[in-house]
Amino acid sequence: MPSTPNGAPIPYVNEAQLFAAMSPRRAVASLIDALRSGVDPTEDFRRSILDVDAGQLVVMPTRTVDCVGVKLVGAAPANAARGIPRIHGVYVHFDAVTLVPRVILDGAGLTTLRTPAVSVAAVLGALTRSSEPLEIAVFGTGPQATGHVVTIVDVLDGVRPVTSVTYISRTSRGGLPGPGATHAVADSDGAAAAVRRAGAIVCATTSGVPVLDSALVRDDAVVMVVGSHDPDRREVETALVGRAQVVVEDLATVLREGGDVVMAIADGALTADQLITMREVAHREVELAADRPVLFKGSGMGWEDAVVAEAAAVALGY
Repeated sequence: MPSTPNGAPIPYVNEAQLFAAMSPRRAVASLIDALRSGVDPTEDFRRSILDVDAGQLVVMPTRTVDCVGVKLVGAAPANAARGIPRIHGVYVHFDAVTLVPRVILDGAGLTTLRTPAVSVAAVLGALTRSSEPLEIAVFGTGPQATGHVVTIVDVLDGVRPVTSVTYISRTSRGGLPGPGATHAVADSDGAAAAVRRAGAIVCATTSGVPVLDSALVRDDAVVMVVGSHDPDRREVETALVGRAQVVVEDLATVLREGGDVVMAIADGALTADQLITMREVAHREVELAADRPVLFKGSGMGWEDAVVAEAAAVALGY
């Protein structure tokens, strides 16, 4: 077992322990606080995505003012047929001064917690500007799809009621979380109706082609797109990206990895200068639009893992 210089074992935090220590609401708050306190995503290290026989190995090193860490993730598409999750991994959190490992966290659990927290942190102002009941349409039924619902519901508790959630996918799946949660088959009339009603839409699929008919999206909808980190894959059409106010984690990252944005720019629907960063939103340098969709495109960055891991480590006493 790995140990610290004094011989004590390095604590390991599994997914259940992580979620017990960190609510989605707290994860969202930690990200916003970090951006307001000086974390600059432009200074983050670039991730490495390595092709291996079974899929991809993703290496995400990072450092912020307070911490240093690295996440190692394996993504094996064939795992679905084996009845196990596609993604597994670990996150090693180091002391920023001594570089002694402080804690190891379950990498898949950390990703499941921080990804929807990032999305909600980016568009929180748009989600909370109204107290009207909110209906959510979610493309996908995996951990990120359900994680976004859990996070939105937790953050809006006492602020705005979530009255229904419709999960949209090719195949049905029971036991999905969310108030009044139902399932609609992709491309069905029920799916289209759910999108038309939705004030919030989540795209969290592995699709490389658009899953969402942009003509169905309300002008005041908030859209969160997180399914891929490849420049030649996208979940939403150029028409929606061009029509929306687009918020991103970091300009260099999205122009390198965010196919939904990269291809819309190539199509002439918008320019890089029109993109808004999470940091600008957190510092209230821009106001999120109320008369057109607000769209967040995220692909995941190391600083996000570090911030949430640090908050979890503190909460757990490490």
